[in-house]
Amino acid sequence: MAPIRVLVVEDQPKILKNLVKLLAAFTEIEIVAKALSGEEALEIVEEARPEVILLDLGLPGISGIEVTQQVKKRWPKIEILIFTVFEEEDKVMGAIQAGASGYMLKGMDADKIVESIRDVHAGGSVIQPSLARSLLRHFRVREEPAKEEDTPQLTPREIEILQIIAKGLSNSEAAKVLKVSRATIRTHLEHIYSKMSVSNRVEAITEGIRHGIIDV
Repeated sequence: MAPIRVLVVEDQPKILKNLVKLLAAFTEIEIVAKALSGEEALEIVEEARPEVILLDLGLPGISGIEVTQQVKKRWPKIEILIFTVFEEEDKVMGAIQAGASGYMLKGMDADKIVESIRDVHAGGSVIQPSLARSLLRHFRVREEPAKEEDTPQLTPREIEILQIIAKGLSNSEAAKVLKVSRATIRTHLEHIYSKMSVSNRVEAITEGIRHGIIDV
């Protein structure tokens, strides 16, 4: 299997250097380019042809949210994984709404970063437990209660998977818990998204809470 082509965008040179060094140790990852700003990243995307962009949210100039918006508009097949710090959690929602496939906190182990890159590349999403509750509270405040007759009809297995991902588990972690393959989890999520008329796991979790299907 060909390595996953990754563009790393981080405005701190030392952090960027260390991150690239860590990821370069994994044969399944190919760092095709790196950038110190959103402007630089947008300039090199076309030539670098990354499959996944590991993107710092707190960039000077063009923000991570703006970069996400522009990339998804021009290259919709590129997956974006946001790198953030806890203090920026309120901004994460903007990145998710702009099309990011997930987010993680800075300082995570290289194994976890690679697993998250693998998950979004395979069509999944990544929500970290430490930020998931804040995002859910964000939605709960803004959403109107759902009508009982509109409740999506999920199977017991789909409800179980929705509950698991609501706790912040990645596709890989959910697969390990349920002792199934990642492909099986991905297929179930596709069915869940279709039944709930949503496009990602954050929206699915939100709808699950609104309809009383799951609780967190």
